[in-house]
Amino acid sequence: MLTRRGVLTGAAGTSLVLAGGARLAMAQASQRERNKAAVLGYKDAMKTKPQKEVEAAFMGPGYRRLRSGMQNIAANARDQGFPLPGDYLRGAFPDRIDTVEEVIADGDMVGLLFKLTGTHRGNFFGIAPTGRRIDIYETGLFRLADGKIVESWFMADEVRLLRQIGATLPARKDGTRVVPPVTGAGEDADAVVKRLAAGSLAAVEDRNRLLVAQSKSAAPPKDVRAPDFHQRRAGFQNLREFGERRGAAKETVTSAMPERRDPIDGLLAEGEKVWMRFKLSAVHSGALYSLPPTGRRVEAPEIGIARIVDGMWKDAWYFGDELGLLLQLGYADQVLAP
Repeated sequence: MLTRRGVLTGAAGTSLVLAGGARLAMAQASQRERNKAAVLGYKDAMKTKPQKEVEAAFMGPGYRRLRSGMQNIAANARDQGFPLPGDYLRGAFPDRIDTVEEVIADGDMVGLLFKLTGTHRGNFFGIAPTGRRIDIYETGLFRLADGKIVESWFMADEVRLLRQIGATLPARKDGTRVVPPVTGAGEDADAVVKRLAAGSLAAVEDRNRLLVAQSKSAAPPKDVRAPDFHQRRAGFQNLREFGERRGAAKETVTSAMPERRDPIDGLLAEGEKVWMRFKLSAVHSGALYSLPPTGRRVEAPEIGIARIVDGMWKDAWYFGDELGLLLQLGYADQVLAP
């Protein structure tokens, strides 16, 4: 029998649950903002301070940089006797400015999208100064603990940078190119979808993560794009432009690698935004923007940024490791040729 006391007790219990949920949401929001502030503080300190001083102030014990922004250029310059480009590339681009375009935080992770601009006035991994301006995208992913950065992962638009300064990779002493490995790492997208679907979907961020992960599944859902959906950038934008110049715009990554499956490395969600780090993983079996098929297995990291409104995709922005992909295919010098 439902009594007045039972109703009051139930209402009080519900109030306590709601209050607890509100406190948890506030604590999570505070953590997000603290983590964002730490990463933005690090980015601001980079402008003028030496790298060792910046890392002492912002990095925690055992800090690891999992990937550098200029990963492929630096790898091909290693052990070649080239001058170093200086702290944060300021020796090569002394007027470097990083303009933050987007920041997202989720749990202990922060994602940062920024524009890197500057003038090429010093040696850049073996490339003599050209005096040309650069204006490229770079992304950073950071894991924090106790307010300190303990892991970072970067990816810059190396192809766009080299094209803007009119350069290809300098020749190595051994006449080879350093090619990023195919690791097979990452979680199968279907496994990610199953795991997310089995968890709580109470928060909008939970539902948005699931929706974005489903886009990489074996059976992606249909009719989830808003009528005014807009893809703001292709994942391999420079390659697409290369194909357009050669009249091969329809020979896309997907058509050239039809059996591609993209394992997922991580998802960050805050409000309407979802960031997904994944890998293009496929065999190059068809023409790619006029580049003949090689039959090679490739793997290239990619970042996807989605905006989800009322359960529908409003826009998307993608950014992949084009130079790494071209090195794996053996086409880097051909695409970068003036």
